[in-house]
Amino acid sequence: MASEVEVAAMRRALDAAAATRCTLPNPRVGCVLLAPDGTEIAVGAHHGAGTPHAEVEALTAAGEAARGATAVVTLEPCNHTGRTGPCAQALIEAGVARVVFAQIDPDRTASGGASTLRAAGIDVEAGVMAEEATDLNVEWTFAVTAGRPFVTWKYAATLDGLSAAPDGTSKWITSEEARRDVQTFRAGADAIVAGTGAVLADDPRLTVRDEHDMPLPFDRQPLRVVVGETTIPNYFRVFDRVAPTLLIQSRDPATVLAKLVDNGVRHIWLEGGPRLAGAFWNAGVIDRIIGYMAPAMLGSGRAALEGEAATLADLRPIVIEDLTMIGPDIRIIGTPGRMQREDFD
Repeated sequence: MASEVEVAAMRRALDAAAATRCTLPNPRVGCVLLAPDGTEIAVGAHHGAGTPHAEVEALTAAGEAARGATAVVTLEPCNHTGRTGPCAQALIEAGVARVVFAQIDPDRTASGGASTLRAAGIDVEAGVMAEEATDLNVEWTFAVTAGRPFVTWKYAATLDGLSAAPDGTSKWITSEEARRDVQTFRAGADAIVAGTGAVLADDPRLTVRDEHDMPLPFDRQPLRVVVGETTIPNYFRVFDRVAPTLLIQSRDPATVLAKLVDNGVRHIWLEGGPRLAGAFWNAGVIDRIIGYMAPAMLGSGRAALEGEAATLADLRPIVIEDLTMIGPDIRIIGTPGRMQREDFD
């Protein structure tokens, strides 16, 4: 059983992981090394694909002091060689005496680290604060277990449920504060997806920007994905050099998701286009909804979602997880529930 000192160290490891920027397609991981007397030797965190894993960063900082130490890690140490070597082997070679970790690695290509450590004679304890660690990587965990990216659908609408005027324009329905808030969430995804209709109507940048509305560096930008068969002129902003762009000439969610799996995407930020959102909604592949409701009405225009509901039995409830005022707008975060008709299938 983990000691109080180890549990406290796990909290610090979780904090270290949470403090990192988006690390997708990899999970966020933190590691704390403890000396035999319980004092902290070093802290490490993973900062993205190709950078040292949390355990290696902590071991490097600790040097020889790692011998005989306890490694407290938020995720089971990996057991495979990718862009970096296996963390389980690094811990063995460093002479670590005990490993305490939270979440069991759900990725079958990397799991098995605990068995490797035990085989080397290292004392291993799993599952310490596992729920908190899993919550830290909800989207990544879903992607590696479900075999498709986690999909967050974002929309902005008036109080009468409209996201665009009759002429297709939608800039801007919500406030500057809401648009700034969106950037924080966008930064947590590794792909931003929009339909060709929305791109043609609004010429969006589909990038992550800072508090001064300046784009983040290229290597911190999500993949821009434009979905649909309509041709987009090459002078539109989605083709600038601020971020990478992928065109998928299909609106079929299964095709889009398969293409994004091929590109290593774990978390999709879906926005722009009620028809595209409707296709994902009808396919049942929207996993989270973030809606911004403006204190205004249009009276006519396009609904935020164009689905295929024919009766109230098609009503799909939303489990509300957060309701917050963002400037003058209301932000709603929720998870889609089951349609009434699904309970009778």
